[in-house]
Amino acid sequence: MMKNVTAGEKQLIKNSMNGIRKVGAVLALTIFLSTSITGCAAIENTRVVFTTGFQENELFRIEDRSCLESEFMVYLVNSKNTYEDGFGSEIWDVNVGNDSMESYVKDKCLSTISQVKAMNLLAAETGIELTEAEISTATDAAKEYFSSLNDDEKKAMGNIDEETLSLMYQEYATADKLYNYIIRDINPEISDDEARTITVEQIVLNTWTLDSNGDRVMLEGSDKEAVRNKALQIQREIGEGTDFSVLMEQYNEAEEGTVSIGKGDRDSEIETAAFNLDNGEISGIIESEDAYVILKCISTFNREETEANKIRIVEEKKREVFGKQYDAFASELSRILNQGLYDKIHITGTENVKNSSFFEIYKNYFNE
Repeated sequence: MMKNVTAGEKQLIKNSMNGIRKVGAVLALTIFLSTSITGCAAIENTRVVFTTGFQENELFRIEDRSCLESEFMVYLVNSKNTYEDGFGSEIWDVNVGNDSMESYVKDKCLSTISQVKAMNLLAAETGIELTEAEISTATDAAKEYFSSLNDDEKKAMGNIDEETLSLMYQEYATADKLYNYIIRDINPEISDDEARTITVEQIVLNTWTLDSNGDRVMLEGSDKEAVRNKALQIQREIGEGTDFSVLMEQYNEAEEGTVSIGKGDRDSEIETAAFNLDNGEISGIIESEDAYVILKCISTFNREETEANKIRIVEEKKREVFGKQYDAFASELSRILNQGLYDKIHITGTENVKNSSFFEIYKNYFNE
């Protein structure tokens, strides 16, 4: 039976949804990053064309590009093991709204591998292909990954073979190459002001609670007023000289106390208040969509974070450019999913199935 989520578990799920890279995986390569682009789930967002049937173990088809169950299982098993490495096997006991974590991870893998297939179609149309040296690199990567698998892991991945793994690495590398080609000329100048990041301490009092499904329910009436009264009490204690960090430790309901804020990172009310603070200054009570917040400015300009934010802004602009071209192409593709086969696939725990190095090996060979 699935258990209801606590606030801590809700944050755990939120962190996992922000990308498997949070727990040390390498799924945040160029292609996986593009899952943040609207409309990139090629299976879900293209028109349906019914065919006479599937080949044996064929999971889906996009135009003439097929994906076998074994290919999908490589993504799924690696993702499963990566999540468990970061959060433990208990992650599968947590609901995500009305769905299970298993459904979430399955759908994420389906979206990602279908996008890789669609990007290979676009690469062929664009004239992007791998060199002989790159194909050889994919073969070497497949050899290393295959040799790292035990018999149980090969079986869990649908009795995957070295040749299929080589083709998977080739498709992944082709998609990566396509992405880099499309965004090759995108290198905007980002000013310090546009990327400016400030550092604050925060006391966040949430104006929501969790229902039995782990979904947020906004507080109203006297319940919300009680939260505001607590914020007023904290404000009085600040005025009486109590150290902000002591109050933050006692009352803050956010996952972090000290945070960096860039433009567009938070609700407009919080952002406006934060950027108007001087060093050491404490804000009044800020009412956002889901909390009452009090901030103390630690630094009005964090050079290190600002430089990192410039890189993030540039990457986001690149993904936007890629997304426009990809979405226009993918929206016209025909596809069909073998729903019966997909529904039979489940995440199972096995002592001897722990390998999660598929994407790590890709990075080692192609991003050196």
